[in-house]
Amino acid sequence: MFNPTRDEVRQFFCNAWHKHTTGQILTPLEAIAADWMEQHPEYHAVLAAPETALAQDYTPERGESNPFLHLSMHLSISEQVSVDQPPGIRTAYEQLTQRLDSPHAAQHEIMECLGDMLWKAQQSGLPPDGGAYVEAVRRRASR
Repeated sequence: MFNPTRDEVRQFFCNAWHKHTTGQILTPLEAIAADWMEQHPEYHAVLAAPETALAQDYTPERGESNPFLHLSMHLSISEQVSVDQPPGIRTAYEQLTQRLDSPHAAQHEIMECLGDMLWKAQQSGLPPDGGAYVEAVRRRASR
């Protein structure tokens, strides 16, 4: 299983952004990433400065969200939906997207559920509960 370092993740996004903005051919994963990066103009300056991006720490104390974590979560959710893993996530995503009338807004709602699931797994020492995660997304879709 691929387990990239923090710097490798950041370099991936910066490289994909550079390729996207200079009209180079993107891999399929880079193309998905570029689509999400386009939807986050607040990250463009960071993505265009790889040296700074690699050195920057994003901590809650500084009041900054981590653009690389955010974009990574978009990629993770996109992949989960594309393969319907955990089972039911695709349908829950589609329902939430329909309710919010926005795939982007739906992903942001799902990020909260994903983050909560990962936090609970970390706290308990147990594997992430995919069923509870999908159920949390379904609840948001039915509000």
